[in-house]
Amino acid sequence: MTKQTNILSTKKLLPNQKQQLLDANFLVIEEDFIETKIKNFELSKVNENLIFTSQNAVQSILNHPKFEDLKSKNVFSVGMKTKDLLTENGFNVIAYTGYASDLAEIISLVYSNETFTFFCGNLRRDILPETLKENGIIFNEIEVYETNLTSKKITQKLDGILFFSPSGVESYLKSNTIKEEMCFCIGETTAEALENKKIKNITIAEKPSVENVIAEVIEYFN
Repeated sequence: MTKQTNILSTKKLLPNQKQQLLDANFLVIEEDFIETKIKNFELSKVNENLIFTSQNAVQSILNHPKFEDLKSKNVFSVGMKTKDLLTENGFNVIAYTGYASDLAEIISLVYSNETFTFFCGNLRRDILPETLKENGIIFNEIEVYETNLTSKKITQKLDGILFFSPSGVESYLKSNTIKEEMCFCIGETTAEALENKKIKNITIAEKPSVENVIAEVIEYFN
């Protein structure tokens, strides 16, 4: 790279993740455009199978004093890191996918006679519960964490922006516009949030992880 490239991450990166970008001669700006916090909730009326689509939901459950009671149940999850966090803490994950739409399809095709409890946040997407409802699958939802948008104005000229969720996209666009900046998205649902705003300069990570987003950034600008 002949000149330094300005990159914004819409969430704070881990030190080793940021170092990868610094080593590749990027100027890295980091801001948390969303914040999450655990809600008070009751573990009552929990069905035979559990669904998690985010690490935030898992962390919330792990903070509940009765979370050990859930380990006898089968778990369905979205995302490798969500699955890893569950298995590390003794949960039995029998199916996981990269996207909620794929998980909803698997449940509808293979496990339609089972009952489910979906642990989610206040801004959860509709695709999974709507698909389950359309297929007559018995499920309930327990809201275990809250996501808040923490938008802020970015004054530096950017060459690229890293997005990790539709909520992050929404928060960024509350205070900023996107023109020629390349947008690097962790997955298809995040990219869709940009496409809905008529933004087309988008690259999607090969796999939905922060590391793969960073790899796309380095490959694109090199």
